[in-house]
Amino acid sequence: MSRLGIGWLALPASAYALLLFALPLGLLLLGSLQGPEGWSLDAYAGFLGSAYSWQVIGRTLRLAVLTTAICLLLGYPAAFALARTRGWVQSLLVAALLLPLSLSVIVKAFGWTVLLRGNGMVNGLLMGLGLTDAPIRLLFTEAGLLIGITNIFLPFMILPIFSVVKQIDPRLTEAAATLGGTPLYGFLRVVAPLTAPGVVAGVTLVFSMSIAAYVIPNLLMGDTYQTLSTTIATSFLFLQDPQRGSVAGVILLLLSLVVVVASVVLGRRARGDNT
Repeated sequence: MSRLGIGWLALPASAYALLLFALPLGLLLLGSLQGPEGWSLDAYAGFLGSAYSWQVIGRTLRLAVLTTAICLLLGYPAAFALARTRGWVQSLLVAALLLPLSLSVIVKAFGWTVLLRGNGMVNGLLMGLGLTDAPIRLLFTEAGLLIGITNIFLPFMILPIFSVVKQIDPRLTEAAATLGGTPLYGFLRVVAPLTAPGVVAGVTLVFSMSIAAYVIPNLLMGDTYQTLSTTIATSFLFLQDPQRGSVAGVILLLLSLVVVVASVVLGRRARGDNT
């Protein structure tokens, strides 16, 4: 097929992306530059010149980094365990992993508000195991937020790694052992590099979603825990300051773009593609 034919095939998707993504983002950028006195960068100077705004940016990045790190720590071995199972057991585990994705994020976040409250299941389990003598405060704390958001985003870390690990021959470590390599050496030098594309994809997905999360922090932490996403909503809905909300949106978009570009570069390196 000629390039012209391929271009026509890509036209509907390109028009869809342009209309529903590029155009709103362009309007957001224009809104951040246009104030009551005309076009200027005063809104950016005011936002970035505020210590509170930097606290919001730091809190947003902290939440995204911690969520991604915990999901990677839990999801990496889980993906290997899932890939090494066979038959109906693997199908059942994959279904259990995919089933929560059919629920709304709002429903899952509300569910965690029930689980994390003083008389919830989590406190009941901790006291039942003898780890605490009385209910501890988990709701409206960063620890509770990390528990809830990690549970919600964990499948997006496991699935990309699982799809890569499933294609790796488990006999590779045995082959490394025949050449004198220890199991740890074989894993670190043979298996782990092969999982890099899945790790990059999982980290990109989880980081991008957690840095832009709005519903989960709002329900599990409340209005006092301000991130860039909640700042955008507050600016547009309550403060009636669309320019401030647009500035926060542009900054959030730039942070996400940095992650996407970095993931593309790392993905090419992981595949050995230097083009």
